[in-house]
Amino acid sequence: MTAAVERTPAPASGAGAWSPFRRGTFRALWIATVASNIGTWMHDVGAGWFMTSLSPSPFMVALVQAATTLPMFLFALPSGVLADIVDRRRFLIAAQLWGLAAALTLGILALLGLVGPGILLAATFALGAGAAMNAPAFQAIVPELVPKEELSSAVALNSMGINVSRAIGPALAGAILSFAGPAAVFLLNAVSFLGVLAVLLAWKREPTPNRLPPEHFVPAMRAGLRYVREAPALRTVLVRAVAFFAFGSAAWALLPIVTRNELGEGPGGYGILLACIGVGAVAGALLLPRFRARLSADRLTVLATWAFAAATLALAFVRTYELVAVAMLVAGFSWIAMLSSLNVGAQQATAGWVKARALSVFLVVFFGSMAGGSAVWGQVATLAGTPTALALAAAGLVLGSAAALRFPLGGGAGLDLAPSMHWPTPMVEHDPEPDRGPVMVTVEYRIDPADAAAFAAAMAEMGRSRRRSGALSWGVFEDAAAQGRYLEYFILQSWLDHLRQHERVSRTDQTLQERVRAFHRGAEPPRVSHLLAPAVGAGS
Repeated sequence: MTAAVERTPAPASGAGAWSPFRRGTFRALWIATVASNIGTWMHDVGAGWFMTSLSPSPFMVALVQAATTLPMFLFALPSGVLADIVDRRRFLIAAQLWGLAAALTLGILALLGLVGPGILLAATFALGAGAAMNAPAFQAIVPELVPKEELSSAVALNSMGINVSRAIGPALAGAILSFAGPAAVFLLNAVSFLGVLAVLLAWKREPTPNRLPPEHFVPAMRAGLRYVREAPALRTVLVRAVAFFAFGSAAWALLPIVTRNELGEGPGGYGILLACIGVGAVAGALLLPRFRARLSADRLTVLATWAFAAATLALAFVRTYELVAVAMLVAGFSWIAMLSSLNVGAQQATAGWVKARALSVFLVVFFGSMAGGSAVWGQVATLAGTPTALALAAAGLVLGSAAALRFPLGGGAGLDLAPSMHWPTPMVEHDPEPDRGPVMVTVEYRIDPADAAAFAAAMAEMGRSRRRSGALSWGVFEDAAAQGRYLEYFILQSWLDHLRQHERVSRTDQTLQERVRAFHRGAEPPRVSHLLAPAVGAGS
């Protein structure tokens, strides 16, 4: 199991850093998850090192990293949709059983001497698919395990657990590889799933009350993608993620080749280097609150990118093992600084009703960049040499840091995305059938011609707000026969979707609507109408 993406916001005021451990289910799940993540890191080390003995090609070794990350690119979004519309506990149990089966199968085949490059990549892909199933649901259940005031502390502790396992798992895997071989590593990874599975089976999850029926899969996926498209702060995070991870993936993908071929080390040395990355990340998780208090998000991420680029250059040209180990400490520190900053930005830009889906898109971008980058840099290393590939990746990191100028982070920090529930119940003669649609909602404004330009600018922002909350299309028109009379419309798939829209409108949306309505002139408020498409067969 892996929680996939680390998050390290500062603990909420009024809640101690360790207070979530008072919650029995959270404490048990945290301990089990650390053990499971140790198994995951052991597999990553074992698979990467095993491939160096199965195939000397840098491209094949880099494909191990690609096989680990590609499933998240392919399956994170569908998993996020399911995490929002099905019972999350049962979904997580299914993910653990999947991972257990994949790891156990690989371990048995390795014992029998039947693992070749194809089987190793296929099994690694299957394990990655289980992680993709797990990640969105795991992030989404944290608010169910701790009270709201302890949420930030719980997230920080989860990040700490991931990085502790990153420090322990690789070193442990290196030692086991040295005296027992890869089969033992793969079988121990299978055992590591049992603890999380036991905690989830024992968890008596309170059902979440829903006034409205759950969304169907395909419309829910469309709603999530539409939200991401219409959330500028979230799109900024995604652009910055591509600019970093597409180049940063080179160090992860080519580290086994550098360790074996350039440094002349065995699996123990490789595990220690990965452990150094984990130790650096743990230090970063502890020190980041101090850095965030002094640096803006953009300055912090730019410095972290430059530091990771320097570590990548060291990996390319330094041939002293101890110095490379120091560089990996820096890499771990800068990696967690960048990753957590981007994840916090994504969290701040995402409303609760769509959080698993939106964070799944972030995971898709993150792991897609890692998978694609790993394959590309592996091919570059095959054609031009490993040092050249790493040097080009470091240069790309430095150039990519310029994205901070065009796409600054922090746009979501001032958003209040809690539901406002300020829309009144629609005035209708009778309640339409939930699936009746399409539905068109119109709002009529009377605007002073002198305010037309400012009104139009505010309405453009209003359009993004309407689409984020569920509208399929939106527009605003001025009456050619009555200057200053404007008609806004937005269309939804069904009446049920409009009722969901009432529950999705946020406090930030409410503030925007109040700003737009301030332009309205007249004794009565803007007139709102709800129009339904004729029922099929009506009048026949």
